[in-house]
Amino acid sequence: MSKRPLIWLALAVFAFAIAGAGPGFAQNENATGDTTQQPAPVETVQQNFSVVKEFRVERSLTPQAVACIECHKQETPGIFTDWARSEHADSNISCIDCHLAQPNDPDIAKQHEKYYDRPELPYGERKYFAPIATVVTPKDCSRCHPDETEQYARSKHANTIEIMWKIDPWLNDGMNSDMERKTGCFNCHGTVLKIDDQGRLDSDTWPNVGVGRVNLDGSLGSCTSCHTRHRFSTAEARRPEACDQCHLGPDHPQIEIFEESKHGTMYHAYRDEYNFDAAPGTWTPGVDYRAPTCAACHMSGAGGVMTTHDVTERLSWETQAPLTVRPSDFAAFPADTNWETERNKMKQICSQCHSDAWTDDHYDGLDNAVEEYNEVYYKPAKAMLDELYDKGLLSTEKFFDEHLEVQFYELWHHEGRRARMGVAMMAPDYAWWHGFYECKHRFNQFMEEARHLIETGEKAYVYPDFPAATGDTTRPVKIFGPQ
Repeated sequence: MSKRPLIWLALAVFAFAIAGAGPGFAQNENATGDTTQQPAPVETVQQNFSVVKEFRVERSLTPQAVACIECHKQETPGIFTDWARSEHADSNISCIDCHLAQPNDPDIAKQHEKYYDRPELPYGERKYFAPIATVVTPKDCSRCHPDETEQYARSKHANTIEIMWKIDPWLNDGMNSDMERKTGCFNCHGTVLKIDDQGRLDSDTWPNVGVGRVNLDGSLGSCTSCHTRHRFSTAEARRPEACDQCHLGPDHPQIEIFEESKHGTMYHAYRDEYNFDAAPGTWTPGVDYRAPTCAACHMSGAGGVMTTHDVTERLSWETQAPLTVRPSDFAAFPADTNWETERNKMKQICSQCHSDAWTDDHYDGLDNAVEEYNEVYYKPAKAMLDELYDKGLLSTEKFFDEHLEVQFYELWHHEGRRARMGVAMMAPDYAWWHGFYECKHRFNQFMEEARHLIETGEKAYVYPDFPAATGDTTRPVKIFGPQ
């Protein structure tokens, strides 16, 4: 017997079954026994659309929490939708769990109270009132994430404002304006939050999500710098794009270096295959991702190395410092770590994909690059700069107001960093053309001009009209205490 009739019979039965089980309709029998297609129940139809959070809003939530959600659904749908798609929403962590203010909080949002006097809103009544704090801080997050908060608090990220004020001539000499700091430096590094005389967050310090923001409750940092609100996604923080708002540009081009490296090449080729949503502590190289991102090397766990929110860990050199030193020797913020221990941690991360010989040879190359930068470029230039100060040929009053000071600064802060970081993260163009090649060029210019001053005894020209050198030079009391 031919198989063709059997095939057609099977297809016909399958098609009939599909028609009877269609998602949008159900088979109903009327009083006369006829079977007709009727619209399926709403619950069945909704299964074919993206999940709507309304059906779970009131589960295990207080009336005040429900009021927040329902009001924001109307007033700020972007915030509501973001939250509704978050792990927080899946766990019934609502607005009020993070934003509920304590009685003595200085940033209670007084403007927010007006929404409880709007009867046209479903929840615009006083019985739903809850005092709300605008700023959610690491201290708030620590109620559910204590380990992550403790790790972050000891990191260079959290303490970056203290570090800046200890070493940065832009701040200490007031060589840029408060506007330039707010819109540039402090967007990444963070502000010291203040309350104005109206009881509102001071616009000179807010809005801000800098990694070292000094909060009103004394905690440091902003978790939303990496886990943006209101989804607070682990997947987002694992992507290199989460880091590239701050780690880019001529002075710290980590994202450009990553893009040039083979790690970056592989990431762009295969990122659609990455499982960025793996549970914390389970993100596994070779299983969830092919090549590492910034977080994979510096924060995520692998092998015997645990996940950390302290980015100071796993570092064996401070490649951003003027003179490259071990993290424990970085005077502005000495790390409580042993560089050999931390290097071994990073090597364990490397060993998930590389042989020991490959990893060891890479670090040998980095150590050689650090030594050459320190000995050939930085130390001779610094010695020459000090000689010019000693001879009175450069003014010690302020930094940046003489050309040689700018040349020296860019030697270590721009070209020197690019060279060291390019080697550390395997980007040959940044190691050489953007790095050591530019170091040679800058070094030669600096030394030529410096020797001319010494030979002639002529003092360096001081810029009389240095623009916008109006920044406040008062160190933050919250960090350094009363001056």
